[in-house]
Amino acid sequence: MMTRRLLQLFAGLAMYGISLAMFIRAGLGLDPWDVFHQGLAGKTGLSIGAVVVIVSFLVLLLWIPLRQWPGFGTLCNAVLVGVFADVGLALIPEFSHLGGQIGMLAGAVLLNGIASACYIGARFGPGARDGLMTGLARRTGWSVRTSRTGIEIVVLATGWLLGGSVGVGTVVYALAIGPLVQLLLPRFTVPEASRPLPPGSGPDQPVPAGGGWQLGHQ
Repeated sequence: MMTRRLLQLFAGLAMYGISLAMFIRAGLGLDPWDVFHQGLAGKTGLSIGAVVVIVSFLVLLLWIPLRQWPGFGTLCNAVLVGVFADVGLALIPEFSHLGGQIGMLAGAVLLNGIASACYIGARFGPGARDGLMTGLARRTGWSVRTSRTGIEIVVLATGWLLGGSVGVGTVVYALAIGPLVQLLLPRFTVPEASRPLPPGSGPDQPVPAGGGWQLGHQ
């Protein structure tokens, strides 16, 4: 089970980075955080992958007052998505015709949904940006939807002012990614290990009351 979780985590993060490169090569607009990353990359001269890594660790600093603690997957996310984004940009060509751009955008959205379901389903902890959203919701009493919307409006507006790409791809991502991840997540969520029954127990043995041993998932 641990081997599957690790493979799924790393595959998901690799696919997530490649999907970011596909969004950029499609040239039809990015998701809010990547509009921000692209804007910063344009202003600093750094690669977008390097900016993704730097911003991830800066966001993790915001977890401290929210009393959030990163998991193993959180730290892997902070490093590997940016690395694979740069790898993808080195391998994937730009498209100059609309048909290719639309196909690349559709592939990017689908791959991003699969990637998200993979790394979330591996259960190693949220990404830095998702943890910021859930931590803010928990500390302020706001809904997760309100927290996410507020954060993404801020980063989208900032990224646009910095020169990041906003377009139809931004809208498509916003509308499609939630339903897509919801559809795929049950298929990729690794179940928790079942607790073994104590010696002498079995289907015909009485189970202690008050939350004793149970069959099934934890």
